[in-house]
Amino acid sequence: MSKIIDPLLQEPEEAGFSEIVRMIGTTRQRAMQAVNTTLIDLYWKIGEMISRRVASAEWGEGAVDRLARYIALQEPGIRGFSRPNLFRMKLFYETYQENEIVSALLRQLPWTHHVIILGQTKRPEDREFYLRMATQESWSSRQLERQIRAALFERTVLAPPKVSAVMRQTHPEALSIFRDSYALEFLELCQTHTEEDLHRGLLKSLREFLIELGRDFCFIGSEVPLQVGNRDFALDLLFFHRGLNCLVAIELKVGRFEPEYLGKLNFYLETLDRDVRKPHERPTLGLLLCASKDDEVVEYALSRSLSPAMIAEYQTQLPDKRMLAARLREFYMQQAGEAETP
Repeated sequence: MSKIIDPLLQEPEEAGFSEIVRMIGTTRQRAMQAVNTTLIDLYWKIGEMISRRVASAEWGEGAVDRLARYIALQEPGIRGFSRPNLFRMKLFYETYQENEIVSALLRQLPWTHHVIILGQTKRPEDREFYLRMATQESWSSRQLERQIRAALFERTVLAPPKVSAVMRQTHPEALSIFRDSYALEFLELCQTHTEEDLHRGLLKSLREFLIELGRDFCFIGSEVPLQVGNRDFALDLLFFHRGLNCLVAIELKVGRFEPEYLGKLNFYLETLDRDVRKPHERPTLGLLLCASKDDEVVEYALSRSLSPAMIAEYQTQLPDKRMLAARLREFYMQQAGEAETP
């Protein structure tokens, strides 16, 4: 949102006025969080009461229906206590009652997010994953649903990011920030799109791209000019990551990854570190975003790279979630088999 300047505002007053506006915003945010925490606590207690009384046969069949009608009669203006929602509260309690690890996360998300996660996930692992990610990334309910449809959990477990050894050493925390693939279905690109189409689409949908990249990415520029010797070069996209405190260079390729692409990216990283990076910033990271890649070729290419770089692919359509779910089941079965092997 752009900043609105009052023409009557006197310069000495601006700092104080800005501080008050920040205080209002902070207090409002805390108040909303407090209301949400209270509401989640209420739903938890109601779910616990329903669960225990039904389990002990104190409440028989149809008790939840009668409870919904009773609440509607006693509190006619109140919303959120319909029969389906009361059953969701029961499920909410029963799902997380023995999971102390996620208990602190539950109060940080709105009820709508919990309804989505409970209704669209199947395993404790993916529920916890989306609870953490939605909290960390401050996803809206719409963004949360999109990431579940995009099978972010399955893709994260089955395909960890492909990074160079240098990145593992200099930026180990980057492994939890970058991904092996990025879903760019919001660009609505045709199958025969060009690099210019991809570039233009990302700039046009920059907000969506920033959400897909993740929290703390700040956009700096497109086709960033770099001069070395008597030659001019242009980097596709340049970002800054606040958490990593470093520049992030992104090069786009609409075809399959080729090893020579990495040489050019390394050249850009060296140029940025020498000529653009500020003294207090950490070494620049590079992301080569391709339409497809052969993981073995990627491994060979990155093994001798002396730059903190990674190679990922982008997808123009949401992945086949059923196929990924089947692969994930095989993955867990294989892990279980290895754990049982003496």
